[in-house]
Amino acid sequence: MKDAGEIREFVVQYEVRLSNSWHPVVRYDTAHGFAHKDILSPKGAAIKQPLLFETFNLAFTFASLDLKANWRTYRDRYEQEMENDKR
Repeated sequence: MKDAGEIREFVVQYEVRLSNSWHPVVRYDTAHGFAHKDILSPKGAAIKQPLLFETFNLAFTFASLDLKANWRTYRDRYEQEMENDKR
């Protein structure tokens, strides 16, 4: 959501389709009143990492660029966790 050119809240999420269903892998958002990154596991756990940017605009830009640059790494990690969970 934007107000006068300033982002007030956002969600940017990377999802993968595996075994005919969608899985959230990494999410950036401003829930709880601060910008952060959630690294999600196949079991539903989330590791929360705060984003230390002065504005939500900067955090949103970082999130978008990070997912574009690192989607393969995030996917590989998630698939490996799924494989490990099967063992």
